[in-house]
Amino acid sequence: MQMKQKNMIRRMTDVGLTVLLLCLMAYQVTGEALHEWLGIGMTVLVIIHQLLNAKWYGALLKGKYHALRITQTAVNVLLLLSFAMTALCGMAMSAHAVPFLNGMLPVSFARQMHLSLSHWAFVLMGLHLGMHIPIMAAKLTDKKKKALSAVLCVISAAGLFFLLKNGLYNYLFFKVPFAFFDDEKAAVLVFVENAAILLFFAFIGMQSAALLKKSKKEKQEKVLFPILLMIIPIVIGSVLFTITAF
Repeated sequence: MQMKQKNMIRRMTDVGLTVLLLCLMAYQVTGEALHEWLGIGMTVLVIIHQLLNAKWYGALLKGKYHALRITQTAVNVLLLLSFAMTALCGMAMSAHAVPFLNGMLPVSFARQMHLSLSHWAFVLMGLHLGMHIPIMAAKLTDKKKKALSAVLCVISAAGLFFLLKNGLYNYLFFKVPFAFFDDEKAAVLVFVENAAILLFFAFIGMQSAALLKKSKKEKQEKVLFPILLMIIPIVIGSVLFTITAF
């Protein structure tokens, strides 16, 4: 397979994974049956993604491990594990896609792990995407890079607000055994909120990659800039949530 074709398939797979993830996080829109089949599609795409990136596994024990590579490797491994456990626990509760696997794990365990780890996969997917943005934006001019950062910064503030408002942290830290959905919320709004939350973590991943890539010789202000950009949406999103909570 030619490199251009392989890269095109990689990009299509990445887009497919992102779209399917957003659909899977919109359970109240898709319903149970479609949610299960989307999960099967996600599992297949994850496997294809791993096969397309087989060289990455072969290079794990080679070369030097600097701060950025260590962080990216940790995120990738944790993301794969969370995907695998989410799929396994989902299949253990399946009533439509793979009902013959239903009951292979205790229901209470499978439900809690599926709920929490699916949200961890969501967070890690955002970080994973964000850490690749500097590479994808490498050919942009400095002005366009700053414009991109500004736009993502604003969206990220909204993303953190939605994260806090929807109580996603409760799922991440195993605080609740069931998901609580607003069935009256418009489908478009569900996807917009989830996309904003995903972009919040992508923005954090993007700035983390920029920060970790800085060398010790670079000026202090260049190192502090990514930190400042990460703080801004966190402060704005937190303030907005605090104001609207009362």
